[in-house]
Amino acid sequence: MIKKHRALIAYMLVLAVFTTYVVMDTFVITRVYGEASGDGTEAALQIENKDDNSDQDDGSVNDQNDEGSAADSTESSSGHGPDGAHSSGKGNRPSGGPGHGGKHKRSKSSSGSSSAESSQDSSSGSSFSENSAADSSDVSISNESTADSYSDDHISIRLKEYTVSGTVVHVAEVKADSADYLKTAFAQGSYGKNVTAATSDIAGSVNALLAINGDYYGAQEKGYVIRNGELYRDTAVQGREDLVIYKDGSFGIINESEVTAEQLIAQGAVQTMSFGPALVEHGSVSVDSDDEVGRAMSSNPRTAIGIKADGTYIFMVSDGRTDESEGLSLLQLAEFMKSLGAETAYNLDGGGSSTMVFRGSVVNTPTGGGFGNGSGSERKVSDIVYIGY
Repeated sequence: MIKKHRALIAYMLVLAVFTTYVVMDTFVITRVYGEASGDGTEAALQIENKDDNSDQDDGSVNDQNDEGSAADSTESSSGHGPDGAHSSGKGNRPSGGPGHGGKHKRSKSSSGSSSAESSQDSSSGSSFSENSAADSSDVSISNESTADSYSDDHISIRLKEYTVSGTVVHVAEVKADSADYLKTAFAQGSYGKNVTAATSDIAGSVNALLAINGDYYGAQEKGYVIRNGELYRDTAVQGREDLVIYKDGSFGIINESEVTAEQLIAQGAVQTMSFGPALVEHGSVSVDSDDEVGRAMSSNPRTAIGIKADGTYIFMVSDGRTDESEGLSLLQLAEFMKSLGAETAYNLDGGGSSTMVFRGSVVNTPTGGGFGNGSGSERKVSDIVYIGY
């Protein structure tokens, strides 16, 4: 009997070995494609009033299925991005975008506070419906506290904590006199597949003042990767929206189907984030209640980045999936970013990846531990966006 079925048994063994390799190659095997040219130089910075904000892991995880994150999707390479999400159909750099050039100076106080406050930035809180596409999805916002700030001759950073529809949201507003201080960094200083590290570890390796997780490019096979002016991947994903950051610090939203990575480099692109979708374009919310990332739940931890008309950068991370924080939908996220004054805002990798690090401390409560490990644990990611020298 064994001899009779020897060919079938051999076939099944080969199939099992091949399946195991494919799974490991997708999620485990590290492939370093190249070393990133780095900004890893030491920077001696005078930091005042430093507070340790890392001990915030007091929430319990309600839902460990990180379907809103690139790291947890088991779909094809394009499944990590905004499949079926809103598409702007814009393939070129938008005109009149909010930017700040390298020589542009801004006034800043010693605390790093902005000269103009958002209309929603008040202790009493407010309720609003920002977009006709929002239906009845109002977002309730209340400002709880000023967490911390940093300021020197070139950069000012102000952190604030909000409550948005029962979700704790951490916001950092950044003013800088040069766009060169907005940078990205790879895990372990290398571009490659499954090359990962915690957001705080990557931030520490480049002496970042402020950092958030990026687009987790390493969990995808396609999607433009331009970082710090260098082109690493030029394979497009049909219909995917990217955030492009240009040399002058301005933000733009493009469609990978309509412009090549080489054209973006020629137009002055220094960074691309290939996740999405775009949340706010030209000051208007650009998603609706039907938009979501892949198979994600409607309420998730989120990471987003935006820019105001005056060139102020907005770094934002929301908690979620804990007793203390439910999480946000894409629509709620977009409305909140608009309420802060964002002219352009973009959704980055979320779920357990969502992490903000300020001066070496994790600000939020990440849920990257998963499967009973509790909240407060960082998930390892492939890249960060940061402010630093």
